[in-house]
Amino acid sequence: MARRLNPLPNVEIAAVLARLDAGSTERADLAAATRHFLGVLEQRVPGHSVEVRVPPFAAVQVIPGASHTRGTPPAVVETDAATWIALARGTLTWEAARAEHRVRASGERSDLTPHLPLT
Repeated sequence: MARRLNPLPNVEIAAVLARLDAGSTERADLAAATRHFLGVLEQRVPGHSVEVRVPPFAAVQVIPGASHTRGTPPAVVETDAATWIALARGTLTWEAARAEHRVRASGERSDLTPHLPLT
């Protein structure tokens, strides 16, 4: 089983988000914010029926339901770090991200609308 992602302490994520808001494109900041929000999602909606992937930084399995043990899971959501952070913060809606083809989602339960934003 993969290691769970732990959200950052409030002070640390606030500093990372402040740098991103100021225009930082540092890989370390993108990675920290991505993993933080994936960890928040993992804590809020535990399960194994949907895999949320934000390459190259991390992936988590969330949402209760049927789980899988090998290969590609029955439901997958994949996006880039900037889109994931915007979705998690509520500055981008799920519907807009899908319409703009910034998110690829397939399978049952792959609509994350009920779980976003995460802030």
